[in-house]
Amino acid sequence: MKKTNLRYWIFTGLLAALMTLSGITNLLSVPEALAGLQHLGYPAYLSPFLGVAKLLGVAAILVPGFPRLREWAYAGFVFDLSGALYSGLAVGDPVSSWLPLLIGFALIAASCYFNRRRAEAPEFAAPHLA
Repeated sequence: MKKTNLRYWIFTGLLAALMTLSGITNLLSVPEALAGLQHLGYPAYLSPFLGVAKLLGVAAILVPGFPRLREWAYAGFVFDLSGALYSGLAVGDPVSSWLPLLIGFALIAASCYFNRRRAEAPEFAAPHLA
């Protein structure tokens, strides 16, 4: 079970790093982030909202004891990346621009998978209330 826990933290750490960096650039409305949103046809005021949502999602996957909130954070990350992928397709971005998104999807899937494996393990299971 130590391998499962290690894999969970590796993938979750990478996912958290990716989303934290993305969230900070959105929150601070970095010119590159604003240019990316403008390219996709979104207004600049959406950037800080996305940044806060990503950072809250990172907190939700890292803080223990809230498994349902963690599941919602994974879903939110999938919605974020799916929206970015669809928007890129809609404006005609090349396939090469999908790679970071595909890496993000893979990190979400791996983190979620190992999170479920950990939850099924006896040493990580929450005690049942009688």
